[in-house]
Amino acid sequence: MSLWSTLAAVASAIQSSGAQLFDRIASLVGGGEARNSVAFSAAMIALSAKMAKADGVVTTDEEIAFFGLFDIPPGEERNVARVFNLAKQDVAGFETYARRIAGLFTEQPETLIDILDGLFHIAKADGYVHEAELVYLERVAEIFSIEDRCFQQIRARHVIEGADPYKVLGVEPSASDEEVKRRYRRQVAESHPDRLIARGVPEEFVRIANDRMAALNEAWRKVALERGL
Repeated sequence: MSLWSTLAAVASAIQSSGAQLFDRIASLVGGGEARNSVAFSAAMIALSAKMAKADGVVTTDEEIAFFGLFDIPPGEERNVARVFNLAKQDVAGFETYARRIAGLFTEQPETLIDILDGLFHIAKADGYVHEAELVYLERVAEIFSIEDRCFQQIRARHVIEGADPYKVLGVEPSASDEEVKRRYRRQVAESHPDRLIARGVPEEFVRIANDRMAALNEAWRKVALERGL
């Protein structure tokens, strides 16, 4: 059974709340890479569904970004939509979802960062992150126990124009050349698609890693040019 078919089967067994959905998903975590992938995917779909309503309107660009991020195989769109609609229609607020998801990945904080990265990717689809979406993302990060410095780094990666390259790299402008180099190399290593897949991010989501790598490389290019490295 495919990742998306598995998600659809889980969703079909749920009659009411998203909390029940994540109770079911929680039983999958810790059962190997495949099961972690199902949990990650459910988390991304559920929080995307909640965020889609954050600014009061679901734009076509956001819908395209949602499905584009997931690289859904032909014929599986209906299965994804089933989980998406389940989360969107649920009366539970997004904070309830975020807390359940944080609980699923207590031992995998890097995965929570990957989820937030994916949400930013969708939020910026119409050219910028709306204020209501930013408030949503900040609150999700808080519930995920993601430090503000890390949140600002993720946010900087998704600024359409004029991003501060030092924020993207997660270093201060006063950092030495060697420190900047070390930080850049470590970020690149941690952002490699193989690293994400190893911690449970499905191959269908490697666009998160590709976008992150592109932002890091562009930030390094600017800093290196500025410093003559």
